[in-house]
Amino acid sequence: MKKSMIRNGLILGIFALICTALVAVVNHLTADQIKQQETQELGRILQQIIPTQLHDNRITEHCIRITAPAALGTINSMPAYIATKDDIPTAIAMETIAPDGYNGNIRIIVGISAQGEVLGVRTLAQQETPGLGDKIEIRKSDWVNSFKGMFLTPDTASQWQVKKDGGSIDQFTGATITPRAYVKAVKNTVNYFNLHKSTLLKQTANCETI
Repeated sequence: MKKSMIRNGLILGIFALICTALVAVVNHLTADQIKQQETQELGRILQQIIPTQLHDNRITEHCIRITAPAALGTINSMPAYIATKDDIPTAIAMETIAPDGYNGNIRIIVGISAQGEVLGVRTLAQQETPGLGDKIEIRKSDWVNSFKGMFLTPDTASQWQVKKDGGSIDQFTGATITPRAYVKAVKNTVNYFNLHKSTLLKQTANCETI
């Protein structure tokens, strides 16, 4: 009985090692393909939020890292992508986190012109309630387009809230927490850019080194 248990244990151990090795090999073989697909998807999103007439560079290749926990909702450094035309910075796309979504973190990317105008916003990752909070997805609703064309100034700051809180942005029926968190995150990101844009737009690409 004891020998049978040992033998079965060895068989299970060998099987587990083989499976682990196979997974490692598959991961290694597909890593480059996955990375390429992620880059293509990022490029597609950047095309949606930064108009082509504003740049002649490959935006994904001019990536910088920003660490600003209070503004970007995370202690981790976040990527941002700088658009240039004739080597002059024209816009930036900044990734940010809304940490207080209904079901946790919401990852967002915000396109902002050098003049501080919101060019576009997209949701990169979310776990909000289907049919309610997931209206932050462009494929579910055009709600994220509410930010397009907005500026954040002392005169317009009060608009950067959902209507229930006295602002100009619609909330969702039956779901206020998600849009409220989303608006706050976008507002904090735009405010950070307004305060630091001269420094941000001059940074050289550094994503690979951090």
